[in-house]
Amino acid sequence: MPVHRGESVTTTSTHVPSSVNVPDPTATVAAAGSAADEVDREARFPREAVEAMRADGLLSCSLPAELGGRGTSITDLAAIARKLGAACSSSAMVYAMHHTQALSLRFHATQGPIAELTRTIAADESLLASATTEITTGGDVRNSSCAVVPDGDRITLDKNAPVISYGEYADYIFATARRNADSPSTDQVLVACPRDDTELRKTGTWDVLGFRGTCSPGFLLHTDTTAANVLPVDYATISAHTMLPASHTLWASVWLGIADAAMAKARAQVRSAARKNAGSGPPPQAVKFADLTVIHQRFASSVNQAIRRYEEFLASGEPDPTVGFTLAMNNLKLDASTTVVDVVVGALQLCGISGYREDHPASMGRLLRDSFGPQLMVSNDRIRANNSQLVLAYR
Repeated sequence: MPVHRGESVTTTSTHVPSSVNVPDPTATVAAAGSAADEVDREARFPREAVEAMRADGLLSCSLPAELGGRGTSITDLAAIARKLGAACSSSAMVYAMHHTQALSLRFHATQGPIAELTRTIAADESLLASATTEITTGGDVRNSSCAVVPDGDRITLDKNAPVISYGEYADYIFATARRNADSPSTDQVLVACPRDDTELRKTGTWDVLGFRGTCSPGFLLHTDTTAANVLPVDYATISAHTMLPASHTLWASVWLGIADAAMAKARAQVRSAARKNAGSGPPPQAVKFADLTVIHQRFASSVNQAIRRYEEFLASGEPDPTVGFTLAMNNLKLDASTTVVDVVVGALQLCGISGYREDHPASMGRLLRDSFGPQLMVSNDRIRANNSQLVLAYR
């Protein structure tokens, strides 16, 4: 994967003192949790959680310290995503998707004129969204029909995006497009589209089973902005080095948080049953809960292993990941997106009718619906198809 016009991939050390570089997510987690049911019920944007993220510096924290961020490590970003996932799945996905874009700036927009964009985004605690799919490409993020149209020191871009998560609420939308009208579909760049330079015309609605607060309808996007907002690195490099591994590790951490919440509800029900039968030995549910704990622990271990693998790749300074690394990241997404369902369904079975009721503290309704979303966010079938191509080159 070549880097555009000789630009090198800028990497920043991810092993940093936690006391300095990790913002405290406590208030954000509390804000997200308190509004989670309402956000889900009304399919509305989790504004309380996002405002808390701004107030606590959680939106800028992954950006480089020298440009106003904190350089927070992938490990610490993932730990926050997991806590948010247990509190409110939609808020957590907004956080994870935001940082996938922010990390693209951290690793590919720190030198030259583009660095000023990164500095501004950090200072303003801007919320970043993405438009990487297109109505004409069937969800394939590595192909674009739309193209950047240069006009002096400005550019225009028109894109028909079937999904832009929280696009109406973002300060910038990072959109993929062909480098110019003569470029092939795979010669892509990433354009930072500021809200003030961008028009969005909604083409759909968002009334879905889960992740309802991510507010992800389709839009016709038109932007007329400075050419300096085009990242100076090929999107192929950004995708392989940053977007793919960052999204899979941060998303999987959110889904692990969903599993954590389900386990907490199941544990409370099993302990309640044990208290009612004190002196009679463990209740029947205890054995099933112990079995479910094995699945949950394996889930956590696989996510943590993938995070460590990504940290090691970043620390190596290598611009291009190996085929084995990309396969591992893809497999993390496949495994995490199905295991979260296994954990939540298992917890629902342990909670019984209490978990089935929407008016009970043990209710699994929101968690269950959210747990089925991961298999559809970048379709597992598409990832398996990509893996089938990668394994031919894997040794």
